[in-house]
Amino acid sequence: MKKSDKYLKIVEWSDEDKCYIGSVPGWLDQCCHGIDESKVYKELCNIVEEWIEEYDNNNMPLPSPTSKKYSGKFVLRTTPEIHKALAISALKEGTSLNNYVIKRIKKNLQTS
Repeated sequence: MKKSDKYLKIVEWSDEDKCYIGSVPGWLDQCCHGIDESKVYKELCNIVEEWIEEYDNNNMPLPSPTSKKYSGKFVLRTTPEIHKALAISALKEGTSLNNYVIKRIKKNLQTS
């Protein structure tokens, strides 16, 4: 595995720019663009390789990898009012709070 494989590379369409934009979340903001998605991805991969080489040449620690295994658990802190509203909504649907929140998150992610 190459060092660059540890970093999530995203190429997405920008309606504003009318082209594809490449980035690495948590490390490299929008750093390349073009009208061909696969070419932008290839350019993004090259940019990541160049930055890794630069970090290595200067004995700098690389940013934390973004491509890692996730446990499926995270702690969410909210206000008591939001907690209550979510719990009531879950009860109305006859499901657990956990399942209700997962359903809402999935729905929101699909519409983004």
